[in-house]
Amino acid sequence: MRKQKNIALVAHDNRKKDLIEWIRFNKKKLRNHLITCTGSTGVLVEQELNNDTLGHQLMVKKMKSGPLGGDQQLGAMIAEGEIDVMVFFWDPMSAQPHDVDVKALLRLTVLYNVVTASNRSTADFIISSHLFDEDYETRLKDYSSYIQRSIDL
Repeated sequence: MRKQKNIALVAHDNRKKDLIEWIRFNKKKLRNHLITCTGSTGVLVEQELNNDTLGHQLMVKKMKSGPLGGDQQLGAMIAEGEIDVMVFFWDPMSAQPHDVDVKALLRLTVLYNVVTASNRSTADFIISSHLFDEDYETRLKDYSSYIQRSIDL
């Protein structure tokens, strides 16, 4: 993981306001990294990150909205090693039409050892860590024995 992180920012509708508030507070630090978002969250994030006089405009890579496949697009990026950190402000109190996709996305973050925050406190701890702005060697678990067991069956 290089000094400049690839960060995925995602929020369910009832948590978008919370994510934008967190971005506003951490804007200066986030502008040093590459940002990818799902759907409408990406539009809001890009507006917030560029809503100041800090200089250059930051482009946010926008996937489809979560229910239209955006979660799966992010999952593919995680599997390809293209995401280092994911901040996903999900709404635990509302059923989502794409809950299965959300669960799969979170499973991939664990599988590929991606730094993941699902709430404000964890996101604050992550972004305030000295590791956030440094190179970091990610260690991946070797799951080849699981694959071999499947083949042997």
